Amino acid sequence: MKLRAAIVLISSLASASAFAPARFVTNSASPLKIVPGDKQDVADKVKDIFAKGPKADAAFDKIVQERFPGAINNQDLVTKTVDILAAKGYSGANTLLATSLCCDELARQLEDDFNGVYGNNFNLGGLSGFPFAGNTGFGAMAAHIPDDGYCLLVYGPHVGIAADGTVGKVERSGIALIDTCCGSAVAASNYVKGITDGGAVITTKLQEFSDFQQGAVQELILPHGKRLAEAKDRMIELPYALYDSQDLLVREIVKKGSLGIKRGLALLGGIQINTGPNTLDYFVPMRFDYMNYRGDVVEDMVPGLKK
Repeated sequence: MKLRAAIVLISSLASASAFAPARFVTNSASPLKIVPGDKQDVADKVKDIFAKGPKADAAFDKIVQERFPGAINNQDLVTKTVDILAAKGYSGANTLLATSLCCDELARQLEDDFNGVYGNNFNLGGLSGFPFAGNTGFGAMAAHIPDDGYCLLVYGPHVGIAADGTVGKVERSGIALIDTCCGSAVAASNYVKGITDGGAVITTKLQEFSDFQQGAVQELILPHGKRLAEAKDRMIELPYALYDSQDLLVREIVKKGSLGIKRGLALLGGIQINTGPNTLDYFVPMRFDYMNYRGDVVEDMVPGLKK
């Protein structure tokens, strides 16, 4: 299946999860709902969110930066994002948070961090972070944006980094063995490698609907086969390849649904980096655009995240 054909197919389908906000419970003291008339300062909300979490670790930060230059920890990401958007009028009372992140429970951390500021998120994502809710899901999400309000859409693939710096692996609470992260992405990479190396088994078996999302992930990453094969470190290159495919999809979906934007839409796209229980997660910002109600990109806000 060609990449464009896969995009059309995915855009035409909507996952059931697209029609209800996520109900994940966080340790944040902030209420996980859009609160009419919410006046709490967003900076205070961010402080509440990270008060009980892991603190910045300079030694581990160096490990992350060596593998993913430009990555910023979640605390800095949320603080800067919220400050930038507050200047445009975003608040807990008028903003809907939407996400397209992987199903993996580790990917919920970034949602939790933003939940404490903006409330429950509308879930557009599926395996590897692809926006499987498609056009239908985006349309439903846009209809839930508060009147004369805003939306922040956070999207992208994720990758793990273990304490020793191994990319594609991560420590999980309650599990002794270091686990693969992202499992869907690694499986898709292996599928592509089998094709590019010439070792794939020929089969007449059609894609099973019971595993449709994984099949789609594999097809959507397939055009990057040569890029992955030539990469110095395949596990580091993999999330960047995934992001490029996902960003193409998001752009198509947003373009078709742009008339549903009310006052403004902020698109924060990048690579989510999950780490062990005792260290902060990270994010590599690849895109932070602000769109007006007409769907026009009026500002590139990435520089503000890198200050």
